[in-house]
Amino acid sequence: MTAFKELGVSAPIMKALEKMGFEEATPIQSETIPLAMQGNDVIGQAQTGTGKTAAFGIPMIEKIDPKQRKIQGLVVAPTRELAIQVAEEVNRLAKFKGIRALAVYGGQHMDRQIRALKDGPQIVVATPGRLLDHMRRRTIKIDMVQTAILDEADEMLNMGFIDDIRDILKGIPEERQTLLFSATMPKEIRDIATNLMKDPKEIKVKAKEMTVENIDQYFVEIPEKFKFDTLNNHLDINSPELAIVFSRTKKRVDEITEGLQARGYRAEGIHGDLTQGKRMSVLNKFKGGRVDVLVATDVAARGLDISGVTHVYNFDIPQDPESYVHRIGRTGRAGKTGEAISFITPREMAHLHLIEKTTKSKMKRLMPPTNKDAQQGQQQVTVDKILSTIEKQDLKAYHETATELLEDNDSVTVIAAALKLLTKERRDTPVKISSVAPISVKKAQNSRDNRRSNNKRFQGKRGQGGRNQGGRHQGGRNRKGNFQKRRNND
Repeated sequence: MTAFKELGVSAPIMKALEKMGFEEATPIQSETIPLAMQGNDVIGQAQTGTGKTAAFGIPMIEKIDPKQRKIQGLVVAPTRELAIQVAEEVNRLAKFKGIRALAVYGGQHMDRQIRALKDGPQIVVATPGRLLDHMRRRTIKIDMVQTAILDEADEMLNMGFIDDIRDILKGIPEERQTLLFSATMPKEIRDIATNLMKDPKEIKVKAKEMTVENIDQYFVEIPEKFKFDTLNNHLDINSPELAIVFSRTKKRVDEITEGLQARGYRAEGIHGDLTQGKRMSVLNKFKGGRVDVLVATDVAARGLDISGVTHVYNFDIPQDPESYVHRIGRTGRAGKTGEAISFITPREMAHLHLIEKTTKSKMKRLMPPTNKDAQQGQQQVTVDKILSTIEKQDLKAYHETATELLEDNDSVTVIAAALKLLTKERRDTPVKISSVAPISVKKAQNSRDNRRSNNKRFQGKRGQGGRNQGGRHQGGRNRKGNFQKRRNND
C-alpha cells in the first residue's frame, strides 16, 4: 500500500482523509488517483470493497472550483442506496474544500430535489433514470461538467440502463474526463469505453479470494467509545504471549500505546513517522519478549517477520479485505494456531460480511467481556503459574514457612492472599482515544446476487414504457416483446 501523501493529494483532502481514519491508499486508489489527476480517462476493473469511491472522488474534487456554484462533477450509480452512500463519502472527502455533493434518485419528490439543486452543489451523484429526467427538464445542467464517473457500470447494464448511460454521456461536453468502474467488462461496457472515452488507461484490481488457515477468527460488535476498555479486558483474559493491535491512523496508534502503558501493560507502538532506529528498537524489544503488545498501522507492519505472535487484534477493521488477511497472517505461523479478534462498530457489520466472503471464512461472534471477566482471567493466569511451579519446582525449602502460616490462618485465606499478591491488578487510569469514521460497504453489494437474478429479463432492448413524475420506468419490453414490470431502483 502507498501513503496518500505520496500520491500528490492536496492538504485539505489529506486533512479529511486523516479525520476519516485513512492514511494508506488501497491498490485501486494508488493506481487510479495519479492517472486521473493527470487528466487521463480511466477504466477501473474493481469490485466493491476495494475503495473505489475515494479512487474517483479525490481526483474529481481536486479539479473543482469551489467558488463556482455549478455542477462540475457527475457520478452515475445503479441504485439509490449506492448514490446516497457515494454522495456521503464524497462530502466527507470534500469537507475542507468547500465543495458539496448531492444525491439525486427516483422515489424522492421532484420538487424537493429541484430546490436542493438550486442551492448550487458542485457534484451530483445520481441514478440514471432520475438524472435523465432532470436533464430533460433542464433542472440539472451539465454543460460545465469536467468529470463524469460511471460506478458499477456492469450493474447498470444488468438493470437495463445501458442506453440511458449512452444518452447521459452524449449530453456532457466532449472535453470532459470520464472514469468508468466495473467489476466485469462485458461487450456493451467495452463499447462505451471505445466510443465515448478518450484513450482510457486501464487498471485491474480484483479482490483476491484468500483463505486463512490455523487462525481462529472472532469479532466483537462494540460501539467506538467502548473499544479501548474491551481491548484491555481481552488482554487480561487471554494473556497473550505476544499480541499485535492494528489501528488505522498514526494518531490512534500513539493514543492506544500511551493508554495501554498508563494501564500497566508492556506496550509499544510503530508507525510511519518513527525513525528507522526507533522502529528497529521497538521490534527488537517485541521479539525479545520485553514488550507484550505491539500497536501498529498497516504500513509500519508491512514485511514484519515475527514468530510467536499468539493474538492479533483489529482495533479498527481495515478498509481493504486484503489488508485483513495480511494483518491476521501475523499469527498462526509455522503450524501453530493463533487468534484474530476484530472490533466492529454496528455500522461496519456489512463490511465484516464482505471480508468473510473474500476470505471464505466465518468469524465467530464474541460477547464483549466485562471487567469481572477480565479480573477472573488475570486470576486464572496466576493459578496457572502456581500449578506450573508445583509441578516443576523443588519447594521443600518453603515447607516450614508454609506450615507456620497455616497454623495461624486457614488455607483458603493464605491462598487468596497469595493470589492477590501475584495477580496483576489493572490501573483504572482514564484514557481518551480520538474517534474515526466507520467503514461501510455499499448497500447495493448485499443484494447483488438477488438483483442479478431478478433483472436477467431486462437485458434485452431498452424498454418502451413511459416514465412517471418520479422518473421511474413503468415498463420494459423484453426480447419476446412482452411488457414486464421493471425494477424500481433508478
